[in-house]
Amino acid sequence: MSIGMVLLTAVAVLVFFGVAQRVLDKLHLSDRAALVLIAAMFFGTLLPTIPLGPVRLSLGGAVIPAGICIFLLIRAGTWKERIRALVGAALTAGVVYVLTAYFLPDEPEKIIIDPMYINGIVAGLLAYALGRSRRGAFICGVLGVLLADVAVAVVNVAKGIDQPFILGGAGVFDAAIISGLIGVLLAELIGEATERLARGKKPPESSPIHNPVRNGGKTK
Repeated sequence: MSIGMVLLTAVAVLVFFGVAQRVLDKLHLSDRAALVLIAAMFFGTLLPTIPLGPVRLSLGGAVIPAGICIFLLIRAGTWKERIRALVGAALTAGVVYVLTAYFLPDEPEKIIIDPMYINGIVAGLLAYALGRSRRGAFICGVLGVLLADVAVAVVNVAKGIDQPFILGGAGVFDAAIISGLIGVLLAELIGEATERLARGKKPPESSPIHNPVRNGGKTK
């Protein structure tokens, strides 16, 4: 079982026990919808890929995650948030592509950690910085990794490289899950901390309800 599947299983357990309710509310997803989507991604990676010209599409690794991103874009509150998420996804894709093409080795054995995990971590950090919101962070992280994978496929086809290429394959699927979770987790933790600090600076609001005990038992 890949790290992406392990993480999805862990998220499914958290959703089932109601631990992720606050994050799901921000993403406009119910517990049931989240569990269905997690199961669809999990089992979709085990299904045969979909041929698309010179490349093939993974249902669970590319189609369903991209669909979730589109859904979140539609449910975004403003066009500003949508544009910020799309621009952030494009920038994340650019960084991940450059990192993959020029800095990370092709053979995972040359470094301690799998290059795709590094892509996922870097994309997750960028996703939080660029996405700002929980929805934006998820879109930037997941869509950024998928777009970088598309860019790799386009370059390979342009160079005439004759080898099977699967969009959303195992490594990319892992990187997309890692980046999406890191982006959302950072947005949730830092966003919650910021909200608590903001609330802590405000003086307590005076209650409009008359309290006869505080006023010496006098009533109006």
